Order: sequence, then structure tokens, then C-alpha cells
Amino acid sequence: MLFWFVATAVLSVHVVFRDVAFDHRLLIVGAVVPVAGGLLGPTSAVLLSMIAPVAVLVVVMAATAGRKPIRRTLLGLPIGMFLHLVFTGSWTEGQRFWWPTLGGSTADIASPVVSRGLWNLPLELLGFLLLVSMLRRAGLDDVDRRRAFIARGTLDLSGR
Repeated sequence: MLFWFVATAVLSVHVVFRDVAFDHRLLIVGAVVPVAGGLLGPTSAVLLSMIAPVAVLVVVMAATAGRKPIRRTLLGLPIGMFLHLVFTGSWTEGQRFWWPTLGGSTADIASPVVSRGLWNLPLELLGFLLLVSMLRRAGLDDVDRRRAFIARGTLDLSGR
């Protein structure tokens, strides 16, 4: 599942921040990193709990103290990771969401994406449709806007 997480992360950031200068590239990476981590087996439990995005956020904030432009760019990564937790439903299982604070083994923690089975198909289709709609609205069929997205990660979803 990729479209669901990319679309919901981009749409959420647009609705909350309404910032056309926001760098969406690391946001997208953060939203899909836990999916890629799911291929690693039990180690993915770290990516499906609060510990990973909180740790990444702490590292970004500490490493970029006093350097606002790079901080603004790098904050997309933990934001994407937090949004992945929201849109995967990880928060519905305390054992997974609060691992390791509630104890338990990483082997006991399954990805909610795997648990949903075929219910992933409608979510992925909805994500694809949302993504196509947002890309059209952002005007990424225009070469200059596409270049701006590749170079700076900017998307103007206001539809102007």
C-alpha cells in the first residue's frame, strides 16, 4: 500500500498547514518508510510504534537547532511517519502503538496493513484517486510545476 499513505499524508498537510512552500518529498518518504520496513519482518514493529517518529523528530530538532531552513525541510520526515501511524490505524492497538513501553516482543506485532487483508484494495484505490486528483489540482502536468516539485518539493493544491 503506497497510494493510500502518500495521498492521505499530502492531503492532511495541505489541509492543516496550507503552505505552498512545504517540502512534500520527505513527507512522502516518511509516510511510506514503515511500509518498506514491513518487508523486514519483526523489525518493522519499531516503525509501527511511536518510538520511531518520536526518535526521528528528536534527532531532527537537535541536529537543526538554530538552522530554520533545513529544519523546515527535514520536519517532513517525522510528520510523514506520524501520519502513517494515523492512516494505518496503528493507534488502535496499544501493544503495537506504545511498543516497547507496554512490553512484548517484536515478533508478536503484526502490521495493520497485513491484518486488513483485502480491505486494503478499496483504500489503495481511494488513495490512487485522491492522488490523481491532487496532482491535477497542483498542475503537475505543467513542466515548470513538475520541475519545482522535483527541485523543492512544492505543491500548490489551491487550484489556482
